[in-house]
Amino acid sequence: MTKRQHPNKFLPSIITYSYSVLAVLCCVLITTLSSCAAEQDSTSKSNRISLFNGKNLDGWKVKITGHELNDNYGNTFRVENGILKVSYDQYDKFDGKFGHLFFEDKFSHYILRLQYRFVGDQTPGGPGWAFRNSGIMLHCQSPESMAKDQSFPVSIEAQLLGGNGKDERSTGNVCTPGTHIVMDSQLVTSHCISSSSKTYHGDQWVTMEVEVNGNSIIRHIVNGQVVLEYERPQLDENDPDARKLIVNGEKMLHEGYISLQAESHPVEFRKVEILPLTGR
Repeated sequence: MTKRQHPNKFLPSIITYSYSVLAVLCCVLITTLSSCAAEQDSTSKSNRISLFNGKNLDGWKVKITGHELNDNYGNTFRVENGILKVSYDQYDKFDGKFGHLFFEDKFSHYILRLQYRFVGDQTPGGPGWAFRNSGIMLHCQSPESMAKDQSFPVSIEAQLLGGNGKDERSTGNVCTPGTHIVMDSQLVTSHCISSSSKTYHGDQWVTMEVEVNGNSIIRHIVNGQVVLEYERPQLDENDPDARKLIVNGEKMLHEGYISLQAESHPVEFRKVEILPLTGR
């Protein structure tokens, strides 16, 4: 008598074949996505514009509190061995000489990428809060429009902070000299908001990126991790410096200059690059 074949006799083979096909398709998909990602990253890198040439301060303008535009008091901003340095070795004391180094062009939609590190000791006379403290100023007013004794440009600051070796201190925070921002649909009038970044002690290099989308989302990215988001940067009509910049009641900031800070602690910058998102 002939044995009846079980209806599921070939099912294991079918399942094994299906899994094999699925595995092949997954490999193809992963390879394709990896190739696309690598190509996109390569394209992004090729489209980046170096704002700092590694040789000199060509393309940049200096503004130091109490001094005329481009009076680089004490050779505060300088280039040595391919590094853009904020130095105070020619200062007797800080004396409130807050400095900002402006790139000559303004931008609206872009990703700014640079590396920074704090070095050495703070300059005598520097305020306590300025210990290992610097910043990237976004949507800045022009350096020409700043008053001679103005300490900070009206702007949005991506704050750069270094640790003291023991305490927690986030970097990539946001501060708002003469401005306000919106977070979680609420207007924020506090001067500084901390990010979710970890603390970076010592003289290590840290990679900082800021994605700026005009008057929309701004993201702070530290060593590849998004640590802060906000939107709708705008002028503070109660700030005397900002009030001068309001034209026809328009307070929203859609573009501006980029500047690097000098706040009394030596700091170094390198690989200052920008990737325009929708043009310069």
